[in-house]
Amino acid sequence: MALSQHKDLTYDQVAETIVELGNRLLVDESADFHEVASGIMAGAVQFWLYSRQPCKDPFCETCAEISTPERRIAVLLKEAHILAEESDYYCSVNDVHAGNA
Repeated sequence: MALSQHKDLTYDQVAETIVELGNRLLVDESADFHEVASGIMAGAVQFWLYSRQPCKDPFCETCAEISTPERRIAVLLKEAHILAEESDYYCSVNDVHAGNA
């Protein structure tokens, strides 16, 4: 899916496009799985932070939770934590604390 062709992208469409990008990058057998994933995450974090810049009004109530770098990181980490817990890949049968019955 070419992003420039879609004006009203939904959250799910964007997420799916990013997963597809990762899969395409991994077609190259020399690609490192972790490097690709970390690179995608680095780009996503940069874009997320760019999209959460506060306005010029220091008393803006809408921007209060993102009004400092520390607050933006807290919001980012909270969102990342929720997304991770909702992921199909959050738990693995190979996790150290996974029970083996």
